Amino acid sequence: MTKLQRQILYFLLGLCVLTPIGILLPMVFDAGDAWGEWSATTLNDLIGYVPSGLEKYSNIWNAPIPDYSMNEADPSVVHQSGYYIVSGVIGATLTYLVTLLISKLIVKNGD
Repeated sequence: MTKLQRQILYFLLGLCVLTPIGILLPMVFDAGDAWGEWSATTLNDLIGYVPSGLEKYSNIWNAPIPDYSMNEADPSVVHQSGYYIVSGVIGATLTYLVTLLISKLIVKNGD
C-alpha cells in the first residue's frame, strides 16, 4: 500500500467516525430528519411540493439498512451512532474497493 493510499484510507476512516454528526446535530437543534435525508412526504411538508423527479423515482431504491439501523425499535443514540459508523465503514470500504479495481484496470490497460 502506497503512502497516498494509506492517507486516503485514514481520511475515509476519519469520515466514518464523524458520520454520527448526521443524527446528533438534528437532535441538538430539534431539526427532525438529518439535512437532505428527507422523504417525499417530509419534503412536501417543508416546502409545499415534491419535485417531479423525486416523486417519480423515490420508490425505486430502498436502502439496504433503512434509517441506518438494524433495530428500528431501539431509539438509543449510542446504538444509532454505532450503526451510522458501521454504515460509513461499509460505504467507504466499497468505495475504496471499487476505486482500487478501476485503478488496476486503468493501469493494466495503460501498459
